[in-house]
Amino acid sequence: MARAGVLEETETETESDSFMVAAKAMEIKKQLERLVKAIVDEDDYRVETADEAIRALSSLKGLKLKKSLSFKLDGHGNLLDVPEDFRCPISGELMKDPVVLATGQTYDRPFIQRWLNEGNRTCPQTKEHGMELPKPVQDIDEEVVTNADRGYLNSLLQKMSSSLSDQKEAAKELRLLTKRSSPFRALFGESIETIPQLLSPLSPGQADTDPDLQEDLITTLLNLSIHDNNKRLVAEHPLVIPLLIESLISGTIQTKSNAAATFFTLAAIDSNKIIIGTSGALNPLIALLDEGHPLAMKDVASAIFSLCSVLENKGRAINAGAVRVILQKIMDRVLVAELLAILAMLSSHQKAVQEMCELGTVSCLFGIIRESDCEHNKENCIAILYTICFADRTKLKEIKEEEMANGTVSRLARTGTSRAKRKASGILDRLNKTGSITHTA
Repeated sequence: MARAGVLEETETETESDSFMVAAKAMEIKKQLERLVKAIVDEDDYRVETADEAIRALSSLKGLKLKKSLSFKLDGHGNLLDVPEDFRCPISGELMKDPVVLATGQTYDRPFIQRWLNEGNRTCPQTKEHGMELPKPVQDIDEEVVTNADRGYLNSLLQKMSSSLSDQKEAAKELRLLTKRSSPFRALFGESIETIPQLLSPLSPGQADTDPDLQEDLITTLLNLSIHDNNKRLVAEHPLVIPLLIESLISGTIQTKSNAAATFFTLAAIDSNKIIIGTSGALNPLIALLDEGHPLAMKDVASAIFSLCSVLENKGRAINAGAVRVILQKIMDRVLVAELLAILAMLSSHQKAVQEMCELGTVSCLFGIIRESDCEHNKENCIAILYTICFADRTKLKEIKEEEMANGTVSRLARTGTSRAKRKASGILDRLNKTGSITHTA
């Protein structure tokens, strides 16, 4: 009786599947009819219309193959005598989502998609070049995750509890897969256990015991954090932020850079900015910026900029010495555009303005305005000067002398960006009200 019940259930499922396939085929036929009519009726039909018709035909052929899968079952519910034409040439398994390439060969979509994701551009059977995977008529942007992918991920994560050689091998593969495959990145969000499994080889306080392993795992974290649905999962796990901070301090320069880049991607969510800021991450980020390694500078600057968009983190960055470090880099003409943007953001904080006034910021900013061809840089410079002008009256004399000698402010008031014009005009008004200036030509 139990076996009969299984068979009855299987038959019911088969009937349901057949109905769904028939309904889908009817839907595609209607779409194909509309597309063909548009091509026939219009003298100058769009190429895109023809492409859509081709994709519809390909999908219809795939459904035809699915509809043909009516095989007999043995006493245990297993399929008997599955024709080779219905097996994917890559996986050897029964195809669930057949797709026909331009070469005329049929594959199961998830497996041929993986073939393409690995950088192959030839048909696995014919070896023809220029192969492109047809998109489904519906849900064109849908990305496929298979049970095989889940199984492979689990096998790699299990190796993280094995020997060092197994850990390193699995870490390199995870780094590669999470870089190439968005569906694979999404898989990590299916279980809260994946992150601790991934990071289990990195002991707190000794994360750089094997620098190569550390680099691969931190880079995998970076790849995972790119996926929007993973950002909270990664940032809120108690292991992650401390290991990222440790990796900013110790490890290869690539590890440090990728740790900073991970903070930047995680900081796309405001709640993550607070978590990262309160964890103390800004101190090692500022220190790494001060260190000045070219490979890490841009990632570090991007992370600091993103984190400082919330008020609490501005104060933390300033207390960590951000103003002095950033201003010195700007004076050295290093990463000027990015660092000016951070300095302009910090200038809304009174303590930052006080430090700027003490560190010779006014002459530095006027120098950039005079020599730079970048309007955005000039805009940030004049915006900072505007804040200084209203925060510290003692700097009015220096600003006046620059205007009298070079007409720098009035020139920006005429020719700068709309924001730069407003800030420059505001400075001129301030100087005029204090009787400090006569306009120059």
